Amino acid sequence: MNATNIQPAGSQGGGEIPFIGAFLGVGSLLALIVAARTSDPLMGAHAMMFLIAFVAGSFALIQHISSGKRLDPNTYEMGVIKAGVFASTFWGIAGFLVGVIIAAQLAFPNLFYFPDFGWTNFGRLRPLHTSAVIFAFGGNVLIATSFYVAQRTCRTRLFGGITPWLVFWGYNLFIVIAATGYLMGVTQSKEYAEPEWYADLWLTIVWVAYLVVFLGTLLKRKEPHIYVANWFYLAFIVTIAMLHIVNNLSVPVSLVGTKSYSLFPGVQDALTQWWYGHNAVGFFLTAGFLGIMYYFIPKRVERPIYSYRLSIIHFWALIFIYIWAGPHHLHYTALPEWAQTLGMTFSIMLWMPSWGGMINGLMTLSGAWDKLRTDPILRMMVIAVAFYGMSTFEGPVMSIRAVNSLSHYTDWTIGHVHSGALGWVGMISFGALYFLTPRLWDRERLYSLRLINWHFWLATIGIVLYASAMWVSGIMQGLMWREYDQEGFLVYSFVETVEAMHPYYLIRALGGTLYLTGALIMAFNLWKTIRGDIRQEAPMGAVAMQPAE
Repeated sequence: MNATNIQPAGSQGGGEIPFIGAFLGVGSLLALIVAARTSDPLMGAHAMMFLIAFVAGSFALIQHISSGKRLDPNTYEMGVIKAGVFASTFWGIAGFLVGVIIAAQLAFPNLFYFPDFGWTNFGRLRPLHTSAVIFAFGGNVLIATSFYVAQRTCRTRLFGGITPWLVFWGYNLFIVIAATGYLMGVTQSKEYAEPEWYADLWLTIVWVAYLVVFLGTLLKRKEPHIYVANWFYLAFIVTIAMLHIVNNLSVPVSLVGTKSYSLFPGVQDALTQWWYGHNAVGFFLTAGFLGIMYYFIPKRVERPIYSYRLSIIHFWALIFIYIWAGPHHLHYTALPEWAQTLGMTFSIMLWMPSWGGMINGLMTLSGAWDKLRTDPILRMMVIAVAFYGMSTFEGPVMSIRAVNSLSHYTDWTIGHVHSGALGWVGMISFGALYFLTPRLWDRERLYSLRLINWHFWLATIGIVLYASAMWVSGIMQGLMWREYDQEGFLVYSFVETVEAMHPYYLIRALGGTLYLTGALIMAFNLWKTIRGDIRQEAPMGAVAMQPAE
């Protein structure tokens, strides 16, 4: 598969090497200066991490140059996608594991509280879990699949020579800096945007390189038409760049210290944060993964997308409407009511294009629904689209002010987020990883389809347990909070509401454990596939023959 021939793509590259070398050299020098001059031990630790990474990158670049290898423009770049499969699997398991740990902490706070080890406490592990599953797992899946899809739909090698490797390693360096920062207490306390100013600056540089690689590949394509999956990937890359830069505008206290303050005050900061926060969901967790849906489902089912015209309508409606929906996170706050209503209105409108995309994905299976009996990978992708439809209906309902008065700040929101994250993002990602692995390593098939079936059912049951427990818990929680007696006093104390939620927290921890177990099975299956092993097993959907009488 690595030797797949494609039409010539021009020069063999190499012009980017001096630039990358100079970049690594300057980065090493700056990291050394910060490490030497800072009086902040946390900044010193991160400066040393940057220094080690830049020096390691410099040695890798020297080795690449001395090897004399030339990039063949007539083959696809497969190595960086393979690395993305490994990184996605590793970060996914790490993120799910931390999720199970913090779920256990909520269910058994006395058992899992360690006052002498601050980095083990919920307040630090929770953003670690969030970033690990969204940005580390999801981000690596998006980078790997976007590089894979762009090459095949454009029939050309990735643009930029070794720049895709800079994107991959640079992005994962950001993940390490962010994760260690959470554990050490380095955070600017913004949802989905916790890393401090220097980590944000580094991610901006990496993201620009990502945009250059992806856009350059589209510009030098040998296929005249730009397939719709690439439109969704491009919207994800461009919009996340805009959101990230604006939301993270801040003033550092010192150029050699970790602490910074937001450029925006008060309610303006809140509005900017949720313009970012909701559209991180909209463009990172929705548009990017719709790119996966629009490529991998038709490829797996071996049929064209149901309606290409509907996919274009889906794209333009989604990117126009989603960007306005953020204020619905700020109902009953100091934000002007007209802005709250604007966010609510566009959130309700968002239901239509979202379901248009869901219908497009599901109807692609028209005439091929029988494949679900024998193909657990396709089953995973289809259940992902179903969860996408459910979440994009529930979200607009929860944005309505009257509903939001009950749901906000409760576990209902947690159930909603995880039905989308585990059901839509997780399942479509698993399907893509299963699809990619045998093709990347040129294997006949995956090690075991039956293990994929086990993964499918463990993950699905885990999601149902998790989401349903949080829906019941959240609605109960909201009703208990708003119940007053005849004299106008609250009937239940906060502690009583927490006590009432305990059984549902146990169910949530169980659901998360099942989901993690499925991911571990996937890791084993992918590893055995990469090794070239094939398990001898009956085909999926086969009916056992009855002995003749």
